[in-house]
Amino acid sequence: MSKPEENQTQINRTRRHFLGLAAATGARAAAIGGLVTSTLFPFSKARAMGNKWWQKPGPGNGTMCFLRGTAIRTPQGETPIENLQIGDLVETVNGSAQPVRWIGRRTYKRSGPSWHESMLPVRIARHAIDDQTPHRDLYLSPYHALLVDGVLVRVKDLVNGVTVAPALPDDRSSIEYFHLVLDTHEIILAEGAPAETFRIADNNHESFDNFVEFERLYPAEQQPTMEAFAPTVGYGGGGREHLKALIRFGVRRFVRRPDPVEDAYDRIAARVPLVVS
Repeated sequence: MSKPEENQTQINRTRRHFLGLAAATGARAAAIGGLVTSTLFPFSKARAMGNKWWQKPGPGNGTMCFLRGTAIRTPQGETPIENLQIGDLVETVNGSAQPVRWIGRRTYKRSGPSWHESMLPVRIARHAIDDQTPHRDLYLSPYHALLVDGVLVRVKDLVNGVTVAPALPDDRSSIEYFHLVLDTHEIILAEGAPAETFRIADNNHESFDNFVEFERLYPAEQQPTMEAFAPTVGYGGGGREHLKALIRFGVRRFVRRPDPVEDAYDRIAARVPLVVS
């Protein structure tokens, strides 16, 4: 058999293995307490399907924010993010409290019967991460990152269609996003989950509706330079990336390569029956 034919045979086997495992996963999940889990995807399939909504062109693409109503932990207790003001203290995961230097805001209005998919937040269900985290449903924009095992993972890469999925808490005609700028790029507690603050870099504050306010407070020569709290890991999109994922999925039984995103995805997906039962 020629080399191209061997490669094609390996790809076909990997695809068949992937499809067979997907069907088996769906069958097992459906048997758990009558749970409807046709939307619980194997990791590589979830990533490919996710591209259909998180990478579509649109005004919400790439923005990192908390949805209005998100509770942020402060020294005085939890406070909805929209009630915070410049100068208020918020707690960080390293145990210190830091003042809010600026609050970015962005609002979208629904222009039709349904929302443009790029604007929708991702819902991380209560206890989706562990038995305590988050302690309420948490809504973040797709590119917002959580701290998982020492690295930052964007929630778009954790979508499993059940406990982590695009959603809104109610039928609303506007979506309001907020973000916090501290002195440095930090990890704060949002609904009890470790989530990043906004990292100022390359005029990215201009994505917010009130960016002029930031420029008044911090002229260009005074704008902070922020190092990342931790490395950000994740995936791009496209058919080539999906094919690489399928091939890796087929050989991972024999070669175990560290993948913090896949590990986090698998751990959260394994909790689905516990969360929805």
